[in-house]
Amino acid sequence: MPYSEHIEHTDLILACEDFSNEEFSNFHCFFSYEEGILAQLMAHGPVLLKGGRGTGKSALLREAARRLNSSVTSPTFGIYMSLRHLPLLRSQGHQYETEFLRILYDKVKEVTSVFGCEVEPFSDVYATHQSLNHLSDKLQKRLVLLFDDAAHIGREAGLEEFFDIFRTLSSNKVSCKAAIYPGVTKFGTRFDVYNDAKIIDITRRKEQPDFQKFFLEVMKSRFYTQIEKCDFSSALHIEEVAEFLGMAVLGNVRSFIQGCAMLFEYGQKISLTSMSETMLRLASDFFWPMLEEVKIKIGMYAPLMDGSIQLAEKIYSECGNRKSTSFIIHRQWVSKYSKPLEILEYVGFIAKREASRSLKSGGRGTRYALNLCNTLENVSGSRLTQELFSSWMENTQEDTQFSASTNAFDGIIVGSPDSSQEIGILSLPISVLKKSKLFPNGLTEDKIQRLEARGWNTVGEVAEKSDAELQEIEMIGPKTVMRIKNTVEQAIWM
Repeated sequence: MPYSEHIEHTDLILACEDFSNEEFSNFHCFFSYEEGILAQLMAHGPVLLKGGRGTGKSALLREAARRLNSSVTSPTFGIYMSLRHLPLLRSQGHQYETEFLRILYDKVKEVTSVFGCEVEPFSDVYATHQSLNHLSDKLQKRLVLLFDDAAHIGREAGLEEFFDIFRTLSSNKVSCKAAIYPGVTKFGTRFDVYNDAKIIDITRRKEQPDFQKFFLEVMKSRFYTQIEKCDFSSALHIEEVAEFLGMAVLGNVRSFIQGCAMLFEYGQKISLTSMSETMLRLASDFFWPMLEEVKIKIGMYAPLMDGSIQLAEKIYSECGNRKSTSFIIHRQWVSKYSKPLEILEYVGFIAKREASRSLKSGGRGTRYALNLCNTLENVSGSRLTQELFSSWMENTQEDTQFSASTNAFDGIIVGSPDSSQEIGILSLPISVLKKSKLFPNGLTEDKIQRLEARGWNTVGEVAEKSDAELQEIEMIGPKTVMRIKNTVEQAIWM
């Protein structure tokens, strides 16, 4: 990927959805690991991409669509669409199906208009199946439907309906692909996850091909100007810095970019000291606040968040004392804390590595890799020494093991899911959308006041308004509408 002129704001853009088409091409790179996934996204057959927040699911889906549509003579046509729509979030059953088909129809009609083809209305799922197959015949292209944000943890209301639609639409002429999160279990009675789709876990690991090369390229493309001004200490090469930081954040691209932005704030000298301070800042200012952010977005699982935070604190306290990069937790604790562990995996605190591993004390458990930024907080002295840097890079530290008889989790109280609980962010005042660290591209005080003057007081109320309704407000044009929409979307969706 050729380096482009550094665009000032792109180093702080964390989600690929916020890039224009041109910026997306300039600031995303794909190597052997990603190429293997992209090949499956563009091929026949249904695929589910599984990964936590910020792991790169959207980027892969978007890139697949771009490649599928790169040539007019291509035998395939990709349709990328985000399912970040409030009506879908709030519906299930027949209502979900109706809303989903309406959104799908509008998108298909929009992207295929360049071919001059009329798209038959989608009255129900079976009619949609027929209509898409007829469209494939007209275009003489296989259709690839790429559904982003199909399934969010804590938002399972319409999942069974989605997977039923996903299964029905899949055919030899229509290939369905979708992004899901860890812990998604409501596939429905008709959807056989082992036969109706291939699940690809996209979590990046240090031992995978091109791990260092990938993160080095991300760093160079997103922070080219800053790198040119930097001097890396004799103890650290830029390749090592990129690899170590990528490993420290469990291969999470979004967290890596945030970490790079913090690292280059320290000036021209990149050293173990600045690396150490960056990791501690990521832990205190990015990862732990993320749990509080998710708490108001996770809906029915909000009562479990305090217990999830307690569990994370206990794990990191034990593992930090041992300077571990991973831990094994007995299956009885995995069963007891299944949802909190899924939540911690979703936010990038841990990453599942092995489903079953023997413990020295007997029995078997699940092995997880640790976010090393949070681990460093609990290491004696909270300092990244050369010795610690080397041992973590070479992965020479033993796993911390939580046996069946451990008392490490004493005092943890995990609440129960509450299916009646709506997503908390929707009822919060729109003042939470003000420009801040949480919303770097948020709204000005003036715009918030103009929205409030219309009698719109909550995030949910603003989210429900159309572009036309927003543009009726004085001093709010199309660009401001887009900014409002993007900010609201960032606030609601995870």
